[in-house]
Amino acid sequence: MVRAQVSDDELLVSGDAEDFGRFYDRYVETMLGYFMRRTGDPDLAADLTAETFAAALVARRRFRPGPKPAIAWLFGIAQHKLADQRRTGWAEDRMRRRLGMEPIALDDEDAELVRRLGEEVAAQLVGRLPAEQRAAVHAHVIEERGYDDIAREAGTSAATVRQRVHRALRTLRDHLELRP
Repeated sequence: MVRAQVSDDELLVSGDAEDFGRFYDRYVETMLGYFMRRTGDPDLAADLTAETFAAALVARRRFRPGPKPAIAWLFGIAQHKLADQRRTGWAEDRMRRRLGMEPIALDDEDAELVRRLGEEVAAQLVGRLPAEQRAAVHAHVIEERGYDDIAREAGTSAATVRQRVHRALRTLRDHLELRP
């Protein structure tokens, strides 16, 4: 089997450290972007990403392939890490210490990269929306224009624009908040 075609499920259940590294490589930027959008803090986003993958590494022997994708399992861990951070005010570093990992120190260049990843991932997600929804979200959320103004320009009703924005945001929310 060609390694590039190995599924996420196979990478997680193999028990091979290199396979977990491939799973990490596939999703580290996604996790950084996810946490950056939620925290607005590159250092915290990097810490939470490290915590998420450390917890996944420890828990992967309990991972069971199923109907939901492995990334949903990873997002579930990420949500728990984010909830822990929000509840306690700081990212738990128990897993990092348990694995003997050093804290991640970000310089300004690394912090800017994490910021850009957050923006890039968000732009990619919005780019996948149907054209009418993408235009409505851009006009309402990015340009901060009112529904009536957007509707006039698009030649439709404000209710239609509101519905497009609502559907687009629901789609994005569902994509970003996968549950295992």
